[in-house]
Amino acid sequence: MQGFEPTEYQARVAGLQSAMVAEGLDALLLTTEADVRYLTGFLTRFWESPSRAWFLVLPASGKPIAVIPSIGAALMGTTWIDDIRTWRAPDLEDDGISLLTACLDEVLGGETGRVGLPAGHESNMRMPLQDFWSLQIARPNRAFVGDGNIVRAARSVKSAAEIEKIRHACAVAGRAFDRFGEILRPGTTKAELFRGYQRLALEEGADFVPYIAAGNGEWGYGDIIAPADSSEIRAGEVVMLDTGVIVDGYFADFDRNFSYGRLPRQEVRDAFAQLVEASAAGFEAARPGARACDLFAAMDQVVTGGENSADSGRFGHGLGMQLTEWPSLIPAETTELKPGMVLTLEPSIQTNSQGALLVHEENIVITNTGAAWLTSRSGPEITLVHPD
Repeated sequence: MQGFEPTEYQARVAGLQSAMVAEGLDALLLTTEADVRYLTGFLTRFWESPSRAWFLVLPASGKPIAVIPSIGAALMGTTWIDDIRTWRAPDLEDDGISLLTACLDEVLGGETGRVGLPAGHESNMRMPLQDFWSLQIARPNRAFVGDGNIVRAARSVKSAAEIEKIRHACAVAGRAFDRFGEILRPGTTKAELFRGYQRLALEEGADFVPYIAAGNGEWGYGDIIAPADSSEIRAGEVVMLDTGVIVDGYFADFDRNFSYGRLPRQEVRDAFAQLVEASAAGFEAARPGARACDLFAAMDQVVTGGENSADSGRFGHGLGMQLTEWPSLIPAETTELKPGMVLTLEPSIQTNSQGALLVHEENIVITNTGAAWLTSRSGPEITLVHPD
């Protein structure tokens, strides 16, 4: 089914309201697409337009209140939210700030109170800074403070229904990868490869493909985030495509490595097999109570012998409504893993002294006893298409 039953959102609200008590917060103010959708189910691509701000207020008790531009009232009205307050936006004089202030006055029972906002790593505020200043000036005795990372922590543990959506997105992306031979042929350019994979993913059931990147070369690739170009892929090169496929608002995020005509040189093939071994080591280390840094260490031991040399910065991250979520799999991240956390395992390895590398990525979920694969695992051999 699309979306979730109201009970899903009710459970999320109850969990956050309990955490708010512990943090001494009287309300939460949410402004980003993922945070608003987490509590409402409000799913639209209209967030691509930066012209309007959207606000969601979560009181210490009761349902969230949407304070949004009038253009979104009809769609918000299809969610479980029933208190929807609107203004005609954009308004150059008062872009919803007086309406939001009045809402907070009502929720907090006056002009004081502590309002929490997500403020930690990977958070942002999606409203003009000048409007936030106006919000503060309007109520100088009200404290706008960090939320103690309670929203981030809540979103990091997925429900069974969320996990199934991510699993479905992984299956869609995987079926598109299974058809890679349809788009990787002699003379194929990176631009054609990008367009071709997006077409395959849409045919297999993706809603859209907001992220796609690729690299190729004889020894691997030096860049894994560049946009497509007109360069041609040559026989015997390794070709990596990394995709962020969305189905019903949830991401799959993994890559696959290919070659066409003939396999790459043996050194590259051996390095790739080492990456697959590293992801297996990360999987074995992934269990409740383990720390994010433990997964990094397990993979790094295979890749570098424990030298801690992840040139990409990390060996994986959280996954869900956003392509990358907290936590990061880095040596300094000591967050304990909990059942329901969905992670990517993304080790990388250097293949020559000129900076070429390979990257391999899978998606997993932490269970009560260990971990489970959400992607259909890659074998240790780079996939060969159209052999000579």
